[in-house]
Amino acid sequence: MRQRGCRVYKLHDRISITITGTVQGVGFRPFVYRLARELRLTGHVANTSLGVIGEIQGQAGDVDEFIRRVVADAPAVAHIAGFDHQMIDPVPGETEFVIRESDPSTDKSVAILPDLATCPDCLAEINNPSDQRFQYPFTNCTNCGPRFSIINDIPYDRPNTEMRNFTMCPDCQGEYEDPGDRRFHAQPNACPVCGPRIGIDGHNATASGVVLDYCADIIRQGKILALKGIGGYQLLCDARNEAAVKELRRRKHREAKPFAVMFPNLACLQQYCSVNTEEIALLTSVVAPILLLYKKAGAGLATSVAPGNPCLGAMLPYSPLHHLLLGKFDFPVVCTSGNLHDEPIATSNAEARDKLTSIADDILSHNRSIARYVDDSVIRLTANGVQYLRRARGYAPAPHYHRRKLPNVLAVGAHFKNTIAISMGRQTVISQHIGDLSTPEAHNAFHAIVEDLPRLYDFTPEIVACDLHPDYLSSQFARNLNLPTVQVQHHHAHIASVMAEHALEGPVLGIAWDGTGLGSDGTVWGGEFLICEKGDFQRFASLRPFRLPGGDVAALEPRRSALGLLHTIGQPFHFAHGFEESELRLIEANLRQDINAPLTSSVGRLFDSVAALLGLGQVTAFEGQTAMKLEFAAHGRIGSPYPWGAGDVVDWAPMIAAIIADRDRGSSIESIAARFHGTLIEIMVAVARKSGLAEVALSGGCFQNKILYELGAKRLKEAGFKVYLPRQLPPNDGGISLGQVWVASWQY
Repeated sequence: MRQRGCRVYKLHDRISITITGTVQGVGFRPFVYRLARELRLTGHVANTSLGVIGEIQGQAGDVDEFIRRVVADAPAVAHIAGFDHQMIDPVPGETEFVIRESDPSTDKSVAILPDLATCPDCLAEINNPSDQRFQYPFTNCTNCGPRFSIINDIPYDRPNTEMRNFTMCPDCQGEYEDPGDRRFHAQPNACPVCGPRIGIDGHNATASGVVLDYCADIIRQGKILALKGIGGYQLLCDARNEAAVKELRRRKHREAKPFAVMFPNLACLQQYCSVNTEEIALLTSVVAPILLLYKKAGAGLATSVAPGNPCLGAMLPYSPLHHLLLGKFDFPVVCTSGNLHDEPIATSNAEARDKLTSIADDILSHNRSIARYVDDSVIRLTANGVQYLRRARGYAPAPHYHRRKLPNVLAVGAHFKNTIAISMGRQTVISQHIGDLSTPEAHNAFHAIVEDLPRLYDFTPEIVACDLHPDYLSSQFARNLNLPTVQVQHHHAHIASVMAEHALEGPVLGIAWDGTGLGSDGTVWGGEFLICEKGDFQRFASLRPFRLPGGDVAALEPRRSALGLLHTIGQPFHFAHGFEESELRLIEANLRQDINAPLTSSVGRLFDSVAALLGLGQVTAFEGQTAMKLEFAAHGRIGSPYPWGAGDVVDWAPMIAAIIADRDRGSSIESIAARFHGTLIEIMVAVARKSGLAEVALSGGCFQNKILYELGAKRLKEAGFKVYLPRQLPPNDGGISLGQVWVASWQY
């Protein structure tokens, strides 16, 4: 016998193991099997609803080696959240190591793996004419393929997925049962003989090549194709063809918001975009997200793909079907969500025929069902690392792990860029991006996901957390659950999300800047400095409020924000706002009488106002469009700050007066934009110093602005502050649900 720590190991050991985290659907059981066989160990391993469990028996040194390597050599796409092992009595006469049938009887807390991009081995097979999976659009293995989009229950076994109706042929079954094969226990395993098939508009066909040639011709002809992807339908057209892109915009009712573009390969992408080594690694990772890159001038993309935007949402093929179709082109294609404006993505063949025939000229579908819609993730690389703008395919529903145990909280998120979250023990599972809850279809999708995610985990909430705004559909849903309800102020939730991510108890100064959020005083907040500690907050400072004529309408009419700003400081309305005289008189009257002109401290609306005053746009096609133009005008630079009024209420009036003076004397928009950004950053530093706190957290939709996110954080660090940023979640409302969980967990 020998001593190790406080435990005694015998020469022949047997241990029980419990491994939690993202350990199903990643080839973890086959990995354990092969490792145990290599080390001449006996025992067993199985999936459970908790994770992977097993028993390992053998020589003491071999068991020790197993304990070390099961963590160190785990599959690359696995994430081990916990590894517990303890000594148990040996089993006499045991001679084998086996994979046992899954046990669904335990509590469901295992992490569900996100969908994974096609691995190099599977890609080689579908491009190899002598391989049985040549041109097969559903090729996958334990290292890649659909997961979250096809799972119906835990544990992750074929009968619990949308592959349950496809019986493996003898060849596939042989791969599935062969410990030396990379498809050993690959649950979606299939081939052309036994697996799903593609077809045009629901008419399935065996000859994938014929179908793909037909679809490629549709795109070459300047038409629009709907394609059934991993997590829903997508709309594709030639990204070089201005007429095709404009027609897609017209049919989809998407006037100006940028489209994402899929490139057939990295070499093609490099012709159109500037990309560095780190960005290439992200594009070619198992996630294969949409990555924001700078466009190359004159590369040949249609202007309407991303009008007025120096950046492009670029991605590479991530499923076998994408690879096979894009492999027929030497040019990029627009690849955008298969939906009408503000509606969820179509997922079923029937829904595609109903919703997409008015947009697409033909529909490429297949007969494998999608369990839930999952949009493409959108990220970008910054000086502070990866920033998430939309967290969905490839990332969701990977959980966030906490140091302390949390109650069972259901958080229903905000109204825009909605996500929901559930907390169980030491983990919070955050849903995929749901979107804006502005249409009945979107609200129905919210209801489906708020039922689906708890069902997957057999989760019963003890508490429901929601936004303070009583009119949000998510808040109304929460109040109807007849559970203890925690209403979380919107900007507090933004900062609490960062605190949860970094395990901060505070106090920290939270700088929460965005477009709108109901404040505790009944006004519209959006330029907030909050002192946050555990589940509480105090409003330490804010920007001077101004009125928004028309209320929510101002989000799409920056000219209204500008008029409210000028009215507040008594400035005449001398700028090209585009209102008819009668409209202007009505707005002036409403501002004087405080009719339909709520007060706001919003930095987002301040951006809109300045952009309108500079002539960058009076009416927008989507919220934030003119704010983006103001950011782009600064070209990533900051200038010397304009004056402002210090105090608990930060007065922007001196800055606005100086901006108007600069504009009127003919200063360039670029220099004004740079100075405007520089002023906001110096305001951040000044208020942080006044707070006396050493730690600062930044969040809110305005921190999607790369200048504020990068240079603001840099300036705060230079001033001696420790700065915390959203790292695993978006700074926009996509991170609100985690913040709601965090606040509610401290209050119960």
